[in-house]
Amino acid sequence: MHHHGYTWLGSAHELLKDGPRRSLHPEFRSSKVVPLECAHWLLKPASFVQGTWTDSRQAAAWFGRQVRASTVAFVSKRDRDAIRIAETVARAGQRVASGEDVVGGWYLTGQRFLSVCLIACSPHRLRPEIPCPVGTAEGINPVPGTPTA
Repeated sequence: MHHHGYTWLGSAHELLKDGPRRSLHPEFRSSKVVPLECAHWLLKPASFVQGTWTDSRQAAAWFGRQVRASTVAFVSKRDRDAIRIAETVARAGQRVASGEDVVGGWYLTGQRFLSVCLIACSPHRLRPEIPCPVGTAEGINPVPGTPTA
């Protein structure tokens, strides 16, 4: 089991257009917008994968870096709270360790939305039929520069 990391930062209005977010839509594979079903990230091209981890602590650390990089732009004061962010990252590590997906989303200033996801792979527990976009469980072909252990 490993997890792939994905982020998307874009117009909050793009989230309302659910066509390209559906796996059967002709634009789905090329669209970088968040899929409606989180496991469907695995159907996107391997180039969309921003990291691959077998170690839950490393995956959670990446998740935390992605979230903290945009904290100052979070619309909600509550979401900007450092303790709340630390708790969110800690929960992400626990969920990854148990083989779950981690999906985070925040509205940002300027009517933008940030999505940060860690998606379980090989197999995904709800969609085991979806193959790994970058390799197999035994021979993960990590994204260049990404630690896997």
